[in-house]
Amino acid sequence: MTTGLIPGEQPPDPRPSDGLPHQRHEPVGEGAMPVDNRSRSSVITARAAANFEPLGRSVAGARSFVRDTLQGWGFGDIVDDAVVLTSELVTNAVVHAGTAADLLCLRSDDGVRIEVSDRYPEREIPLQGSPVDMGSPDREGGRGLQLCAALAGHWGVDYTPTHKTVWFQLDLPERAVGTRAAGPALPAHLLPLADTRVRVAVVQIDRTGAISAWNEDADELFGYTAEQVTGKPLTDLAAWPHTPGTGTGIADALQLSRWEGSYGIRGSHGRVIPVYASHLRVRDTDGEPSTVCLLVRDHERAVLQSPLRGPSTDSSGGSEGQSTDPFEVFIGSPAPDDLDGLLQRTVERARDMLDGDSAFLLLATDDETELEVRASTGLPSARQRFARVPVEAGPGRYGSARMPAVHEDLTAVSGAVPLLNGTGMRSVVTVPLKVEGRLTGSLGVAAEAPGRYSNEEALRLQFAADRIALAVESARLGELERLRRGSLSFLVEASDLLAGTLDRDQTLALMAQMTVPTLATWCAVYTIADQASEPYLSYVLHEDEELIDGIKSLLSKIPPPDPVPTPGARVWSAPAEVAHQAALRTSMRSLGLSGGPTRHVTTGIGPTLATASALGGETVVLPLVARNRVIGMLTLGKPTDEHFRQEILELAEDLSRRAALALDNARLYSERTAISQSLQRSLLPPELPTINGVEVEVIYRAAGEGNEVGGDFYDLFPISDGAYGFAIGDVCGTGPNAAAVTGLARHALRLLAREGLSGPAVLDRLNSAILDEGARSRFLTLLYGEMRPQADGSAELKVVCAGHPLPLRLRQDGTVEPAAEPQPLLGVLEDLELYEQTVTLDPGDVLLCVTDGVTERREGSRMLGDDGLAEVLTTCTGLTAGAVAARIMRAVERFATDAPSDDMAILAMRVPGLQKE
Repeated sequence: MTTGLIPGEQPPDPRPSDGLPHQRHEPVGEGAMPVDNRSRSSVITARAAANFEPLGRSVAGARSFVRDTLQGWGFGDIVDDAVVLTSELVTNAVVHAGTAADLLCLRSDDGVRIEVSDRYPEREIPLQGSPVDMGSPDREGGRGLQLCAALAGHWGVDYTPTHKTVWFQLDLPERAVGTRAAGPALPAHLLPLADTRVRVAVVQIDRTGAISAWNEDADELFGYTAEQVTGKPLTDLAAWPHTPGTGTGIADALQLSRWEGSYGIRGSHGRVIPVYASHLRVRDTDGEPSTVCLLVRDHERAVLQSPLRGPSTDSSGGSEGQSTDPFEVFIGSPAPDDLDGLLQRTVERARDMLDGDSAFLLLATDDETELEVRASTGLPSARQRFARVPVEAGPGRYGSARMPAVHEDLTAVSGAVPLLNGTGMRSVVTVPLKVEGRLTGSLGVAAEAPGRYSNEEALRLQFAADRIALAVESARLGELERLRRGSLSFLVEASDLLAGTLDRDQTLALMAQMTVPTLATWCAVYTIADQASEPYLSYVLHEDEELIDGIKSLLSKIPPPDPVPTPGARVWSAPAEVAHQAALRTSMRSLGLSGGPTRHVTTGIGPTLATASALGGETVVLPLVARNRVIGMLTLGKPTDEHFRQEILELAEDLSRRAALALDNARLYSERTAISQSLQRSLLPPELPTINGVEVEVIYRAAGEGNEVGGDFYDLFPISDGAYGFAIGDVCGTGPNAAAVTGLARHALRLLAREGLSGPAVLDRLNSAILDEGARSRFLTLLYGEMRPQADGSAELKVVCAGHPLPLRLRQDGTVEPAAEPQPLLGVLEDLELYEQTVTLDPGDVLLCVTDGVTERREGSRMLGDDGLAEVLTTCTGLTAGAVAARIMRAVERFATDAPSDDMAILAMRVPGLQKE
């Protein structure tokens, strides 16, 4: 859509400039309205154009486009006629002709011209020749032209080879210059209440939504200077009364040609200031669009609020006898298509209809036991929105929301209407909204003076409520459906995120990040280690990160909520009370009223007040229950005077159940990982002994995520003076049974070797011990040896290789050869005939021992194998034992891109030789 002000421009000729002749048809004959043949010489002051696809919904879009355009131009008197004619002509184009429709609105000094063009010129309108009967008004065809003839001051049809354009012009009604609307003279006590000086904030918003201008009244109203806010998005300051997923947001309102209504601006003190706003979309001489916003305090809305347009009293033409829809009389046409807009317009019309000072509308919860405030005017809307009151409230026969009620003086019946406590309202009339006998809501109008309402006003208000109840319920059900779809999507995404981690701290962070700001303004998570422990504040998050530390400090001064396992959200008032006390103390210190010397107001007061304001709203606690135990609490909060809506609390309850299970899973996983890591450490030697004349290096890599005990192990220990035992083995499988065999093998080797037994005897007794384990036994591959450094710088090794990958010997000349022969593994056969082999490592030689996780490293169908390991070892000549082990591990890791699937252990021993004196 393109719009713009074009001063002094002549109206454009919509005909294509292709040089081809075009024809113009004019209605003639009896009964036809005269068509204006004069040239369009009026000065065009603004235009708006749009294109609509050949779809049924385009008709509604065209109606909205024309309505918004003419309302923006201030031509509300001719909006209805223009919308009716446009609807018919666009229907002809997109439905009957089946082509796209081009819509052009032209504003001039004497009226509005609207042109509708389609791409079907062959479908001519038979207006030439003899008089034409366009048929009955009930007939589908020709109705649009009949309406043009009846409603438009001038109209006509233009043809070109490619387009057909039907246009009409509506003249502005004659009225006194400068008069748009006027009201009767009123007594002084009935005039709207305002401050000594009414301040009108003028704020200009550029095309990006950022503030580009800010006047002095805005500074006085909200406490910000122009330098502080220029360039910032208005959304940073606006407290829009908007439920996520429904209604129109502030960003949408700034894009409309004209908008008027209520919202809030968060002042420099942190509190929300209710305002009434009038927005006008304009563009500058460079064509850049911007929005001018006029803002006043909400109770001074009479300064800006446009008067209601009453029902038309024009009886000319064929309008006699036409019935008027009572719903449209009360709400206006068209009715808002979103629930929030419909409810807000309803309370404003109800207030004006009964000449009240305020009005409110509540919707019933699904069980009809409570009413939830959804719209109000003339009341502190931020404080009241989503507040809940019971259906059966207050004494006397007017105590139930299911019947109309009139209270002449609320001071005589304390608490009769809890919603109005402390608002200064004295008299009130409330009526129920019912659909098929079921209570769906309540509508009320209140006044500051007593005795303002009687049964007559109750009947009028009930009549209006009956007309809007079905529309409200339909819109509410539509909103609930959207919320439920959004809730399902939210819960699915939350479940995926929570299932994607088993880390406790990350789970806590995810819980908070999913609730802020989607469900709440701030969130705190308390955890309980065990039933004997007190709840501990584990995580705090606020949508403004600068407030997190302040909120954590305030919450730490409050006893944690009781860990009650009862499902559902319960209100926790302690944070709001502490926040109020903190704000009071801060204000008193800033004024020097704390009993000490007067202190200068410091910059720290602002954050303190902002923190108190953040905790000043409704706070609810949801238990985190997993496996029939309360493991924590999820605390959600709103800023000052705000409430949670019931649907949000139900969604938070669903989330808390999933989050509790995820948090408990993370706890169990952390405990299991800690146990596994502790057990794994117990199966490996705490440290390696230092051997004179021999370099030793060990590298151990456990596969998996650390929650399973590996089956690989190694050991190096002294046997006697000058003799050391070494072993490297691999137990089949992982887990507790494998760990039992691993622990048995490592400790039995040390014990038996120190008894002076030979290598074959040690392994034979170990084999018997493994078989004695019965069903828990696992077969074991083991390389065991004894090493004695020699005086000549060499080292003598006696080794037994029981089913284990053979040790490799690297000589100084680069040759690699096996250092032992394969023998049967342990834990399978009862009688083993094992023997030991003697190997002498000369100075510079290396003995490399590995587990099968090294040799069986795979990449697709390739495997490293013994030959690949030997090839890597040939490149390690002259390296220290540590360098040899590191090179082998690096080669194994680079052999495949995937993470290792088996444990790996590398034991490298090198004889460096005698040190020269």
